Amino acid sequence: MEYRNLGRSGCSVSALCLGTMTFGAESDEKTAFAQLDRFVEAGGTFIDTADVYSAGRSEEIVGRWLADRPADVTDQVVIATKGRFPMGAGPNDAGLSRRHLDRALTASLRRLGVDSVDLYQVHSWDPLTPVEETLRFLDDAVRQGRIHYVGLSNYTGWQLQKAVDTADFRGLSRPVTLQPQYSLLSREIEWEITPACQSEGLGLLPWSPLGGGWLTGKYRRDERPTGATRLGEDPGRGVEAYERRAAAQRTWDVVDAVQSVAEEAGATMAQVALAWLLDRPAVTSVILGARTVEQLDDNLGSSDLRLTPGQTARLDRASDPGAADYPYGVPGADQRSRRIEGGR
Repeated sequence: MEYRNLGRSGCSVSALCLGTMTFGAESDEKTAFAQLDRFVEAGGTFIDTADVYSAGRSEEIVGRWLADRPADVTDQVVIATKGRFPMGAGPNDAGLSRRHLDRALTASLRRLGVDSVDLYQVHSWDPLTPVEETLRFLDDAVRQGRIHYVGLSNYTGWQLQKAVDTADFRGLSRPVTLQPQYSLLSREIEWEITPACQSEGLGLLPWSPLGGGWLTGKYRRDERPTGATRLGEDPGRGVEAYERRAAAQRTWDVVDAVQSVAEEAGATMAQVALAWLLDRPAVTSVILGARTVEQLDDNLGSSDLRLTPGQTARLDRASDPGAADYPYGVPGADQRSRRIEGGR
């Protein structure tokens, strides 16, 4: 297992992170405990959860595992959680206000059975709360010892930049990470968000690195998914909905390229997709979202896989989202470039 710094912080985490969104829903507590045990046995140290995952049950399961395992195991684990989305029906039961985040963090600490979390992430932008209000609460929580580092999730480029600039200007705790959707099927963050993270020193923590299962090869063209898979149970689920992705030729180009590289490398398609992502700029740790220990074991195999430059180039070409000419395409990029030697 490789280890990397959490953004520009001094905290070290494993390059693969165990996501726990399935805990309490698709994975029962026994399966969740087995995943956690297997992950740390493989050298994993980074666990990500959120208050909204299974309405708090995910945090509770992680908390019971922390309480049940010996300190020499749990002391090595870096815990990340998130707050922002509704945990009740009231008007203040969501968002990034000081009131909601204070209650959300207190509830998360209680469910996890800990006095502090290593990384507390705001789960998404809140258009109704001033950025300074959110950042001041987070800074207070750092000073109180309730959280160690601040992270962002699902922010656009300008939102990220505003948060960082406000923190710097006011002398508040600076975000160290951003958790975005990122995979071979979802690369648009490379146009604006990744450069902003590189400029400001934020580490990327990609979620849905396998595109909701698309990059494992389990789905087929003109064959609507059925059975015990995420899209088999709910074909219209979220950003990976079958009809939306199946209609795009690029989806099948990417799947074919991943399959070709996997056969060449003697690896699974999931391992190839994860290995590609682990090598992307600014990535600190890739969040795995397995239902079973078997799926987790397969994903962990990506830590030993190194793609050749040629294989990476093939995946890059197949997955290129094709930016429009302006501002992110070649003409726009040329307009912003400058040759050190001068000339027209």
